[in-house]
Amino acid sequence: MQHLLSRSAADCDPRRGMLLAEHFQMAYVTTDMERALDLLQSRLGIREFRRLEGQMPAGGHIRAEFAWVGTIMYELICASGPGSEIYMDRLPPGDDFHMKHHHLGFLLRSREQWEAVMVKARQSGWSVPYRNDNPLVEVCFVDATELGHYLEYFLPKQAGLDFFESVPRH
Repeated sequence: MQHLLSRSAADCDPRRGMLLAEHFQMAYVTTDMERALDLLQSRLGIREFRRLEGQMPAGGHIRAEFAWVGTIMYELICASGPGSEIYMDRLPPGDDFHMKHHHLGFLLRSREQWEAVMVKARQSGWSVPYRNDNPLVEVCFVDATELGHYLEYFLPKQAGLDFFESVPRH
């Protein structure tokens, strides 16, 4: 299939702006992972996902499902218990099924880019309510309040790059 739109390669440099990092992910949070997966599979065509789950640093539990569609990785997140608020607090309370956009994910290539994101967040007046350094990635959420969602930045380790490569492609 021919490309309908010619696009130049991105010149990704978050030192020039927070949205100028390499955007590669769109994430949603949900109160019911099975219903959210069914929605993406049966109605939106994403057939296969790769699961990552476990205990969060504060003691809660998180489950995430990942799938590549072209150059965008879709992520579904469901979390509970201590530390889950960063994911779940923007969903309505109660037991009903909800699914909501949570963040855009950006891949960083160097410690310098990571530091630039921290500087740009401060200059923008936005908080960084979550930071974590785990075996896969160093990660943070910037609360881009006016946008209505978080900006998530990843500084991947080799294990993280290996995981991203293992995610099913559609």
